[in-house]
Amino acid sequence: MQAQNTIDMKLNYFTLILCAFLSSCDMIEYHPYDTDIKGDKNINERNIKLIEDKMANKTEFTFAVLSDTQRWYDETNDAVDAINKIDDVDFVIHCGDISDFGAKLEFEQQRDILNRLKVPYVCLLGNHDCLATGQAVFSRIFGEENFSFTVGNVRFICLNTNALEYDYSHMVPDFGFIEDEITFYPEDCKKTVIAMHSPPYSDQFNNNVAKLFDYSIHQFKNLLFCLNGHLHTFKAVDFFSNGTIYYQCPCADKRQFLLFTINEENYEYEVVEY
Repeated sequence: MQAQNTIDMKLNYFTLILCAFLSSCDMIEYHPYDTDIKGDKNINERNIKLIEDKMANKTEFTFAVLSDTQRWYDETNDAVDAINKIDDVDFVIHCGDISDFGAKLEFEQQRDILNRLKVPYVCLLGNHDCLATGQAVFSRIFGEENFSFTVGNVRFICLNTNALEYDYSHMVPDFGFIEDEITFYPEDCKKTVIAMHSPPYSDQFNNNVAKLFDYSIHQFKNLLFCLNGHLHTFKAVDFFSNGTIYYQCPCADKRQFLLFTINEENYEYEVVEY
């Protein structure tokens, strides 16, 4: 009887410990691809409002461009530190590939690093961000796959161009979204910048519609330039030989980001090493 009581006590003790362990949500990662987001959400929408309110009457502004931070957490931390030391940066654009495998924890960790920026930032959808449940996680943390915002009199159009991830069954790029942006282009805007992850003629882009894409984006007022990531090295390329330059942001492993200044007359850029 005494032996049985001892066994019962041990079982009860084990049950209490197990229940306490299971009741702590923070101690368990149920699945790397679940979509139960911890922490900050809807970042793009909130930060776009901050950017637009802050920059409403600006005729000159400076912004930094990051891309493909995915597996490089220390390097991303250092990039944030470097940007925070530049006094005149007004906002940051991340051209996608926050994650490497589309896992929730990757998005959360990268988000928490980027949230240390002293200025608002927005993040585009990358091809790695589409893996597994990645797009669902991205949409909850950051927002829509296509979006736009205004800085002074410059309209920024941010597009999902990762067609390969959808086996070309999804409209990527979304010409309906582009058409709406052209139709409802803000009257006060005089210039346009297009941002994307995968550029034309890359493995991810739907190159069957590359020339149509080029034609479509040139319907925007005064297209200044395009931004992209994906290929991990810096390049400045005129893909269509029409004067529109695509500036390709290096990955975080290269320890470089881009810095642009746009004013009433022109724009300038530099590749910043950190």
